[in-house]
Amino acid sequence: SDGTVRWKATEVLFICSNHAIGRDSILEFDLIRPISALFDDKHEDARLMSHRAVESVSHTVNGAQGIVQANLIKKLVEKLKTETDEIKQLVLDTLHYCMKVDTDQALVAEAMEVFTSLLGHSMWEIRGKAARDIMDISFPLEGKKRAVKVRCIPALVKLLADKNFHVRAQAAGALMSIAITTEGKQESIREGAVEALIALLRSDEASDVRLNVIKAITMLAEAPSGREKLAEVVPILEDIANTGGPMMQKVARTAVKVITWKP
Repeated sequence: SDGTVRWKATEVLFICSNHAIGRDSILEFDLIRPISALFDDKHEDARLMSHRAVESVSHTVNGAQGIVQANLIKKLVEKLKTETDEIKQLVLDTLHYCMKVDTDQALVAEAMEVFTSLLGHSMWEIRGKAARDIMDISFPLEGKKRAVKVRCIPALVKLLADKNFHVRAQAAGALMSIAITTEGKQESIREGAVEALIALLRSDEASDVRLNVIKAITMLAEAPSGREKLAEVVPILEDIANTGGPMMQKVARTAVKVITWKP
C-alpha cells in the first residue's frame, strides 16, 4: 500500500532488467503483467520505474514478444495521451521495439493517430521518436494506408525543416516508408515533400539526414511528377555517388538511376 515501497521494488526489477539474466527471469516468472499494473499507479515514481523496466525488457526479441503477448500495446498507446513527457519517451521506445515483432496490435489501437498527434510536440525527443515509430508502424501495407488516411504526411513534411537533425532524419525515414505505395507517393508530392527534400539535400550535411533524404527521393522519383521535379538534383547525387561513404554512394547511385530512367 506504500507508494515508495512499490517504487523501490520496481526499481530493483528495472536494475535486473538491464542484464540478460534479469530480463530472462522477468519473462520466465511472467512478471511483465505485474510490472505493467503499476502503469496506473498514483505514485509517479512508481509509474516511471515500471515503464523503465518494461522498456528495458523490450530491447530483446523475446522481451518484445512477451509485451505483445501480454496485450499491453493498447494500454501503452493510451498512455501516450496522458502521461508525463519523460514517460511518453519510454513508451515510444517500448512501442518501437514491440513493433519490430508485431504491428497489428498497434494499428488496432490507433497508434498511427496518436503518433501523428505527437509530431507537433514541443520536445524534439518526442517529435523524433514519434516520427521513428511512424516509420515502424508503416512497414506493413495497412500502416502505409493508415498514414495517408490520418493525414500524417503533411506533419512529416513540416518536420523536414525541424531545427533538430535527429527529427529531420526520422521524418525523412518515415516518408520513405510511406511513399513505397502509389498513394503514399502521390500524397507526399501533393504536400510538398519533393521541394522539402531537395532543400534538405542541398543544405543538410548530417549523414543520417542525407541517407534517409536520398532514400525518400528515390521513392518519390518512381512517380513521373516526382521524377520531373527531382531531375535538378542529379548532379548533387552524382557527386555523392563519387565522394560519399559506401552506403551513401550506394543509395545515391540508385537514386540517380531511378530519376534518369526513361520509359
